[in-house]
This record gives sequence, C-alpha cells and structure tokens, in this order.
Amino acid sequence: MNTNVGSIDRIIRIAAGSGLIVATLTGFIGAWGWIGIVPILTGTFRFCPAYLPFGLSTCRMKK
Repeated sequence: MNTNVGSIDRIIRIAAGSGLIVATLTGFIGAWGWIGIVPILTGTFRFCPAYLPFGLSTCRMKK
C-alpha cells in the first residue's frame, strides 16, 4: 500500500474529521458526524482509496 496523502492534505483531513466528531459529541450536528472517522483514518494511514481510480496523489514527487 503506497502512500498517496501528502502532509497538508493529511493535516486537513485529521482536523476536519476531528471537528466533525467533536460537533457530534457536543450535539451540534447529528449522528452523521461520525463519518469524520474516515478522514481521520485516511490521514493517519496516509492512504486514500478514493484517489486510486483517478491516479491522484498529494505527496511530493521523489527526485
């Protein structure tokens, strides 16, 4: 499994996922906020399966 999530993308995913979970726990949004687990996991493991069919990667190019 190659990494395809870069540093900035990783930070954004983890922050957004955490924000959704916090909003769910505080009652600001409904139970759908638990979907925030997905961006947290993809940011943590630096792999996004949705990028594969399109050949995308936000990682820096290796020299």
